[in-house]
Amino acid sequence: MGGSGSKAKGAWPFSGSGSGGDSASEGNEQTLARLKGSRNATPFVFTRRSSLYYDEDGDLAHEFYEETVVTKNGRKKSKLKRIQKNLIPQGIVKLDHPCIHVDFPIILCEV
Repeated sequence: MGGSGSKAKGAWPFSGSGSGGDSASEGNEQTLARLKGSRNATPFVFTRRSSLYYDEDGDLAHEFYEETVVTKNGRKKSKLKRIQKNLIPQGIVKLDHPCIHVDFPIILCEV
């Protein structure tokens, strides 16, 4: 569970101050550079990775199946076999309206 959160250790991307992951002196420069650059970070997400795939024919879908005919005891039975090879992911898709990032550390609504 929780597979959509960020796995990176270090500073929060939305706050001005954060807790660094490494306390080594050579890592402090990278942490400071990350903190300075994160002030321009936005809590909104404008793109996402698509879960759709293209097949060999150029069709776009989540899953592809192939109908196969199996003969058993003289009876023909058709089965669907899932195709998992030669599929190309659609890639990055622009969202219709921006969403809020899952790691946004502020409470938006309190009941």
